[in-house]
Amino acid sequence: MTSAAPPRLAGRPATLVIDGRVVAGRALLAPRGRLVHGCADILAEALAALPADIGRVDLDMGGVVSMDTAGLQFLDLLGGYSHRQAVPVSATNWHGQPLRFLELAGLDTTDPLGATAHRPGPPPRDGAREAPEERLHVLQEEVAQLRRAIASRPVIDQARGVLMALHACTSDEAWHILREASQLSNTKLRTVAAAVTAGAESDGPPPPPQVRAALRTALARLRR
Repeated sequence: MTSAAPPRLAGRPATLVIDGRVVAGRALLAPRGRLVHGCADILAEALAALPADIGRVDLDMGGVVSMDTAGLQFLDLLGGYSHRQAVPVSATNWHGQPLRFLELAGLDTTDPLGATAHRPGPPPRDGAREAPEERLHVLQEEVAQLRRAIASRPVIDQARGVLMALHACTSDEAWHILREASQLSNTKLRTVAAAVTAGAESDGPPPPPQVRAALRTALARLRR
C-alpha cells in the first residue's frame, strides 16, 4: 500500500525537486535537478515530512544531472538523518557528472552512504519519535552546521583560486586541471586540492612529487 507522498516543495528555486512516496514503511525519494547551494535545505524539509515510524529511506539519484561541493553537504545531511533516526538510508543510481564527481571526491559511486547507512543512532528522548516540527528544526540546525564547516574549509574552491591566480586560467579550467591531476596521479581530488592550497602559502610544503608531475602535465595539456 502506498501512503501519501511527501509534498513537492513549493517556493524553492527550480534547481532541485524531490518527489517521493512511502510504501510499507519505506520512503522512496527521487531528487531531480542539481545538487547546488540550497539543496540541503530542500532535503531537510523532505526528510522532516516523512512519517515518524519510517523504517527505511532510499533515494534514486538518476534524476540528478549535476552537482558541486554542495552535494557533499546533501550527503552529510542524509548520513546524519540515518544516524539520528536509526534507519538505513541509501542513495543509488548515480550517473553522468555527479558520478564523476563522486569518483573524484573518493566516495563509493555505488552508494556513497553505504558505509554509514546502517549505523544505529541513540533512541529519541522518552522513547518517542520527534514531531515533524522538531525534526525540521534539528535538520535545519544540521544544515547550518554543515554550511559553517564547508565554508571554513572550501579546499577545492581555494585550490581553484590558487590555480587561477598562478596560471591566469578560468574557474572551469582550474577545475579541469585539478580533476586531471587527480586522475593522473591516482590521488583523491580533495588531497590534490589540499596540496595545491598548502603549497601556495609562504612557508607551505610543495605538493608531493607525483602530484606535482600530474599538475605539470595537466597544465601543459591545457596550454596546447
